[in-house]
Amino acid sequence: MTSHTDVTTALSLVPATDQAPAVRWGILGAGWIAGSFAEAVTSATASTVRAVGSRSAAKARAFADAHLGADAAGATAHGSYEDLVTDPDVDVVYVATPHSHHREHALLAIAAGKHVLVEKAFTRNAAEAEEVFAAARDAGVFVMEAMWTRFLPHVAAIHAAIADGEIGEIITLAADHGQFFDVADTHRLVNPDLAGGALLDLGVYPVSFAHDILGVPESITAVGTLTETGVDGQVSMIFDYPGRTQAVLTTTLWAATPTTATITGTAGRIEIDGAFYAPTSMRVVRHDGTVREVARPDVAGLAFEAAEVARRVHAGDTQSDRMSWQSTLDVLGSLDEVRRQVGVVFPGEGAA
Repeated sequence: MTSHTDVTTALSLVPATDQAPAVRWGILGAGWIAGSFAEAVTSATASTVRAVGSRSAAKARAFADAHLGADAAGATAHGSYEDLVTDPDVDVVYVATPHSHHREHALLAIAAGKHVLVEKAFTRNAAEAEEVFAAARDAGVFVMEAMWTRFLPHVAAIHAAIADGEIGEIITLAADHGQFFDVADTHRLVNPDLAGGALLDLGVYPVSFAHDILGVPESITAVGTLTETGVDGQVSMIFDYPGRTQAVLTTTLWAATPTTATITGTAGRIEIDGAFYAPTSMRVVRHDGTVREVARPDVAGLAFEAAEVARRVHAGDTQSDRMSWQSTLDVLGSLDEVRRQVGVVFPGEGAA
């Protein structure tokens, strides 16, 4: 026997992005992910992008013209990050620079009294994140890691299925994120000076997913292979939890993997199609033969985290329950331990 559920069932589990209150965004950095975020904000939320900051005003203006649509004419193009964070028309700064600079740029925005959304991985390590959160606490501003997966409809559906006991006791969770990159040694993905490597760019997704579903592991076992530049090119991890639950996670820069995830329990399993960390389809397959499908929604995925920021800022909160400061610290703690085991320390970082 097979039953189906419509995509609206999953969408009904999360707040509509266009119903969140409006905030004025400033984009710090003008790369690919910044463009995707800006387009999601302008197309699927009530908020606006009022300013862009880059290392040159010309690059900032080109970014605005390319990604902001009707907002482009009213957006200020700043030729420095300092000018962006002090712009009086900006409420929230989205930090979209390389991982190596997240701490510096988040602290810059916080010092200017701005709320901050920081692209994942939040910082290079947990110690840097502690510094950012301490500054945010003192300033009374909102700060969140931009782990968009936490706010997506299918992830809400996963939590609901688990809470309802549809798959019983969770025994194993498996998730992979691998992409094929043929890049020069100076590229940020393999550059240790820019905190390159598979873990902070790709592996953070399966690690954060395991934390979201299962919590903090009791122990971690990791093996990895390094690139010629000394960062992690490929890593396999086993997270061990109380009782008989384990998570098996992999990440690589050298091959395009299915980027799927599976959560298997004593009564069934949840299969999440690739890319599991983005808006996608999934199904609940039970041992009694029933299959419940959740179709992929046609949504701007990054708008969900942007809407969450707007709601929390308007509520006067300094953090989000779905991606709390402690959640970020816990994930970074696991990433720190994995890097320790595979032997990756970034320049100027010291022992992670």
